[in-house]
Amino acid sequence: MTIPNTVPITPELVAAHGLKPDEYQRILDLIGREPTFTELGIFSAMWNEHCSYKSSKKWLRTLPTSGPRVIQGPGENAGVVDIGDGDCVVFKMESHNHPSYIEPYQGAATGVGGILRDVFTMGARPVAAMNALRFGAPDHSKTRHLVAGVVAGIGGYGNSFGVPTVGGEVEFDARYNGNCLVNAFAAGLAKSDAIFYSRAEGVGLPVVYLGAKTGRDGVGGATMASAEFDDAIDEKRPTVQVGDPFTEKCLLEACLELMASGAVIAIQDMGAAGLTCSAVEMGAKGDLGIELDLDRVPVRERLMSAYEMMLSESQERMLMVLRPEKEAEAEAIFRKWGLDFAIVGKTTDDLRFRVRHQGEEVADLPIKELGDQAPEYDRPWAKPAAPAPLDAADIPEADVADSLLQLLASPDLSSRRWVWEQYDTLIQGNSLQIPGGDAGVVRVEGHATKALAFSCDVTPRYCEADPFEGGKQAVAECWRNLTAVGAEPLAATDNLNFGNPERPEIMGQFVRAVQGIAEACRALDFPIVSGNVSLYNETNGQAILPTPTIGGVGLLRDRSLMRRAAFAAADEAIVLVGAPAAWGTHLGQSIYLRDIHGRRDGPPPPVDLDHERRVGDFVRELIAEGAVTAVHDLSDGGLAVALAEMAMASGIGATVNQLRDLSPMPVFFGEDQGRYLVTIPRDKIDWFLTERAVDIGIFAPWIGNTGGSELKLGGARAISVGELKAAHESWFPRFMDGAD
Repeated sequence: MTIPNTVPITPELVAAHGLKPDEYQRILDLIGREPTFTELGIFSAMWNEHCSYKSSKKWLRTLPTSGPRVIQGPGENAGVVDIGDGDCVVFKMESHNHPSYIEPYQGAATGVGGILRDVFTMGARPVAAMNALRFGAPDHSKTRHLVAGVVAGIGGYGNSFGVPTVGGEVEFDARYNGNCLVNAFAAGLAKSDAIFYSRAEGVGLPVVYLGAKTGRDGVGGATMASAEFDDAIDEKRPTVQVGDPFTEKCLLEACLELMASGAVIAIQDMGAAGLTCSAVEMGAKGDLGIELDLDRVPVRERLMSAYEMMLSESQERMLMVLRPEKEAEAEAIFRKWGLDFAIVGKTTDDLRFRVRHQGEEVADLPIKELGDQAPEYDRPWAKPAAPAPLDAADIPEADVADSLLQLLASPDLSSRRWVWEQYDTLIQGNSLQIPGGDAGVVRVEGHATKALAFSCDVTPRYCEADPFEGGKQAVAECWRNLTAVGAEPLAATDNLNFGNPERPEIMGQFVRAVQGIAEACRALDFPIVSGNVSLYNETNGQAILPTPTIGGVGLLRDRSLMRRAAFAAADEAIVLVGAPAAWGTHLGQSIYLRDIHGRRDGPPPPVDLDHERRVGDFVRELIAEGAVTAVHDLSDGGLAVALAEMAMASGIGATVNQLRDLSPMPVFFGEDQGRYLVTIPRDKIDWFLTERAVDIGIFAPWIGNTGGSELKLGGARAISVGELKAAHESWFPRFMDGAD
């Protein structure tokens, strides 16, 4: 049969599909003819950056991805890590940046829906969600609109679906003015012997469409997400998907019931590139071909073309290879949940991807070359220049108390309560720590003592100044946050957000950040088991800050030993564990330097991974022994901000010792890495200082005591806890009300 080719394939049409001339020539060489319009769309979907990772594959292979607890690393819908007793945690983080900038509510909502499907496609019931959000400068015309829409979209979808949001980040910087970032994380629980994979097996078996109907929303979404923005951004609005969390909840329950029936051979979420990507990936991974008949696909709009059906990114859909003898049982399950169930194709043994529509064959392509053999590039990259050393003598002194209040009321350090109170943080009844602390914590349901901890972290200004150290620091801070609640860090997922990789300076940021992440993950035994790369995050040539977000999962074997950041009681000793001999020294790239003095210079704080490991392991030992009553890691804003956060969380003040001849600004606002604040009952402090800390060779000075209703830092004026809270809680509501 002659394959129809009714739409002329012009250079302009090829370029509009995000394909370079040499890539189109590769298509011609591969299939020996001009592609049909539908085939061009299929190649565009499968070979774009978002689906093929063609610029990042080389470097992603350098990441450590295995370990004694890793059941499944990168390459599936989500990573899987053993937590003992026959249970495992399934998790992943993924971006929905471009859609969220174009249409913030639906872009963010469908980002949540997509990451939840990645988790329950593996057979896990979602138990926790997080998000890492980055917006432009607060005074930019679109920022307030984007914040409102994105937060509402995340809450609207996650709350309706029924998963608690237990952590996240929100930051502002002018470099995100033209391209916000929405990184969504989800984790679920499953039995280790009941994980489901996407690799098709068996010839002549039915390929089944599950879930919601296919519409025209999201057509070309993956290709749009693989390109820069320009002034015509509003024209891309139809490429954004529309979500329905109630349908997704039904899809979750139907899928888990179907999986328990033994009917599923392979299953794949229809995410980016929809039906195309899910079918090709299933076949290519299993060394099988796939035939699809689009006339059998459930649709919600009339007269949809094959091109539209293959590239639609309508939400809440799955594709499955089914055991034939279970067909009637499987269909009954989905009909019960009010969802579509349709056999739309079959597996073949010829490694071809064939698509029929209205009696014609509209695509006949080699499936391996579409899927796991897509193009791969070794793009040129330039090593970023090292920042000049910071001249500490050039930094003017400032008032410690005034600086602290100013930082607590700043866009990046103010309370995020306005954000997370719009999320359901307690649904399912297992949340032990909700947003606002070092890590979110949820009970492992059905287990007497276990809990899981979750955190996501990155400091983009560090990554801009030195991507290698910034990559290391993102991993180390995530690892520290899990440690601070008493969890053993198990594994991580990454969401690598960068600009245009065709620019050597941007590719250099990416390469060095990945190298830093890899070094830190190896040193901390914290493998990367899943993740996502989001490139081309720039508008009119202005790239975002390099933002390699790290999401981590930790295990508490005994949740009764979990610690919080809030001071536990008055008259307890405050100890700075892991401090350098001079307490704090590093102001380069600090938030104090940026927000108090308007400067973004100097190198970021270096990350000594051996030090991180020794100090973190020591802190977890102290928690396990019950020796400490509160724990908080130090990060943005250094010692002063960490003390204020502990005081505000508890309502208990603190007094920190006089500094003698030390300069107060680096001590209180330096962002030296590998440090924790812990509190110890006064009757145990001598034991701690003379025996416990000395034994392991970690510097851990006793710096002050808890108590009273004020925070007093050295010789600075005392600040009441009420004044701290007022400053901290004020900025976000004022900003969203339009007062700032």
